[in-house]
Amino acid sequence: MTDGKIGVFDSGIGGLTVLKEIINYLPNEDIIYFGDGKRTPYGGKSKETIELFALQSMKFLVSKGTKAVVIACNTVSSNAMDAIRANYSIPVIGVVSTTAQLAFSESRNKKIGVIGTKATIESCAYEKALKSIDKSVYVYQKSCPLFVPLAEEGIEWWDDEITEMVAKRYFKFFNNTDIDTLILGCTHYPLLKKIIKRTIGDNVNLVDSALITARKTKVMLEQAKLLTTDKKKGSLEIYTSDSIERFLPLCSAILGMNNINIQKCDVGE
Repeated sequence: MTDGKIGVFDSGIGGLTVLKEIINYLPNEDIIYFGDGKRTPYGGKSKETIELFALQSMKFLVSKGTKAVVIACNTVSSNAMDAIRANYSIPVIGVVSTTAQLAFSESRNKKIGVIGTKATIESCAYEKALKSIDKSVYVYQKSCPLFVPLAEEGIEWWDDEITEMVAKRYFKFFNNTDIDTLILGCTHYPLLKKIIKRTIGDNVNLVDSALITARKTKVMLEQAKLLTTDKKKGSLEIYTSDSIERFLPLCSAILGMNNINIQKCDVGE
């Protein structure tokens, strides 16, 4: 099934940061993206609801002929992977374990911070992944629930004084922790990277899941013998459950593309 598509989904626009790297890293693959903007953010919802939304998104992507799916959402990756894998046999790539491995490899003092949605932090997925690598690592976790709506609100909020005030309030948690690495445990957070970097300090290395997930996707496709043999440029389909007019300018800004064809769909209530 080397001619199938790579599916990518997120609760909204955050997964576009992962999609951009997948397009760059796998330019010949046909890709379909779904952003569930109608029901974002997922981070404050129950595990059962997150699983339901994830399975509905998977059903939609599989119906479009996907050969593999990238879960470009930390909340889903940390709360619904078991449910997804119990229902689907195609390769499914999450963002947590690979991002944790990258963060551990880049930390010098084994003191690693994690920011994410409430659901991601409460799942302790990153702490478990890091501790599975080295039990002696120190993990400091902080939920930052306002970051997703601020990112979704629009480009003007990505480097705004109000967003910076919110970041400063959240990041007081990391005072005196001596972290040298911070995992951006939500694919929306790289959109706020300027503010996050300014607030957390230049001495802290930021780790996000975009590039490493693209690399992992290629490796998994190679191992499953699903990598396309076609040499032409791959196609791109983008769907949103929310307003196309709202989604389009954010999509263009993140992907650096114009004339993007976005379609609306509804995968469930």
